[in-house]
Amino acid sequence: MRESGPRPAVRVALKGGDGARGLLDGAWWPYSRDLAVELPALIGVLDPLWGRVTRIAVNPRYWPVVPHKVAVRGHVVKVGWFKAEQDAHKLLLLSNTVGRWDLLVIPPGTPADSAARLMAAACDPAGPALTASALMAEEAARRAGGAGDGTAPRPASEEPEGETPSTGGAIPASRLVMGM
Repeated sequence: MRESGPRPAVRVALKGGDGARGLLDGAWWPYSRDLAVELPALIGVLDPLWGRVTRIAVNPRYWPVVPHKVAVRGHVVKVGWFKAEQDAHKLLLLSNTVGRWDLLVIPPGTPADSAARLMAAACDPAGPALTASALMAEEAARRAGGAGDGTAPRPASEEPEGETPSTGGAIPASRLVMGM
């Protein structure tokens, strides 16, 4: 048996509890495209905050394998997929007791500065009501030089070591959730 080290923190940011709603309730930045590995860690963080997650839906476009079920700390979560009905950059989570949540899924290889901007945009109650795919397209245009503010994005490789990437507006600490 191979011993594994500690899992990295789950990278998720959620809207504040002020009742603000919109098209997204937050963002998730997984480390890989392996749902069987990534979902239990995410659900382990969200269950205590939102109530027990019972079902998840994804668009299979960016997930090589979509498991039918995942085991999470004493319960099983059913996983389904929808191609045409669901945004390819969104994860839908359901709870029998609390309701529904929609998270922007930030691709695993996304540079830290882009991921921080996307997390902040997905959690901003005053921001534009964009779909997950629209947020991803807007960020892709910004990274390609179409930032609209006259500044070119700085490549992730140029971020100073040990510093948090610039987000153009920090994610409030109360909205950033990091868990094991």
